[in-house]
Amino acid sequence: MRPNALRPDSPRADGDLQWEGKLRRMKLGIIGLPGSGKTTIFEALTGNFQESGRRGETRIGTVQVPDQRVDTLSNIYSPKKTTYAQVEYLLPRRSKDNTDGKTQSTWTAVRDCDALIHVVRNFSGYGLPDPTAREDVIHVDEELILADLIVAEKRLERLTLDQKRGKINNPDETGLLTNCTEVLENNVTLRQHPQLAFAPPLKGFAFMSAKPLLVLFNNDDEDDSLPNIQARVENKFHMVIRGKIEQEMAQMATEEAEAFLTEFNIPASAKDRVIKKSYDLLGLISFFTVGEDEVRAWTIRKHTPAIDAAEVIHSDMKKGFIRGEVLAYDDLMTAGSYAAARKQGTVRLEGKDYDVQDGDILHVRFNV
Repeated sequence: MRPNALRPDSPRADGDLQWEGKLRRMKLGIIGLPGSGKTTIFEALTGNFQESGRRGETRIGTVQVPDQRVDTLSNIYSPKKTTYAQVEYLLPRRSKDNTDGKTQSTWTAVRDCDALIHVVRNFSGYGLPDPTAREDVIHVDEELILADLIVAEKRLERLTLDQKRGKINNPDETGLLTNCTEVLENNVTLRQHPQLAFAPPLKGFAFMSAKPLLVLFNNDDEDDSLPNIQARVENKFHMVIRGKIEQEMAQMATEEAEAFLTEFNIPASAKDRVIKKSYDLLGLISFFTVGEDEVRAWTIRKHTPAIDAAEVIHSDMKKGFIRGEVLAYDDLMTAGSYAAARKQGTVRLEGKDYDVQDGDILHVRFNV
């Protein structure tokens, strides 16, 4: 029997989320029309600030996922190392030719992201036209649709040409792509037809309009209300953010930022709220491994069986999986210690098909 505190494998890709040494890292691409405040939002979320002259470059910011449970577990176990889950934000470089409002040049940069954050201008300003939030959301959706339609049609053209040359194609791919083009030609996003976009034969296409989308309405400093959002936006995740205020708070000391939150009646920082909304958007949860060496948060999708959660920690754990020893975080808090929880019967053994729950403390028993 090997201990479950093995070092992660070398990086590889698997599933929809990004992997880094077996640690799932959510990657979010920030998009939006020129002047919507994408840079402001990026800096508010990441605390990654640059001089104005360099703001047109592609920028990446990685932040820890705030989790009081990790803090508490670290205080209990006093480990040598504490590792939080992480989120990566990608802000594509500014298009050189954006006079017509088009953003297609950004699609290549964000194509490998797990989800998109669409920043929508909902603030006024000197020399600015009145905000048109609903129209802007539809505008960008239409660009995503167009980008996907171009990809699908080019692939269908190639498949037709291959068929004329005598090459045998996958009929499932052809049929699915044909269905995708029909949806897109009706000006409908593939986000509304995930069974098409994420079918196995189309896995490598990474359709843009199929990606989960969080709409951030970037409001004026004194405005915390949603704009009139109907039709296209009604099925999306959306929230209001006062970008300039949040950007300023990201540069403040903790106590000063907390005072700012109170003054402007903001329940939590933009970073905290956007991360929580992003987890909901992608259906993600966190489970924990604990010990003297390390307390660590791991990110998985909801309804992940224990054997697959074990693989997130280390591939050997899946190969030699025997049982998962599980203790809910709340049960640990109630009991006061792991030993007390064991006496109370809240530490339990689960099989490979057990759905790991948010907040589970997992110890994998395995043998390879």
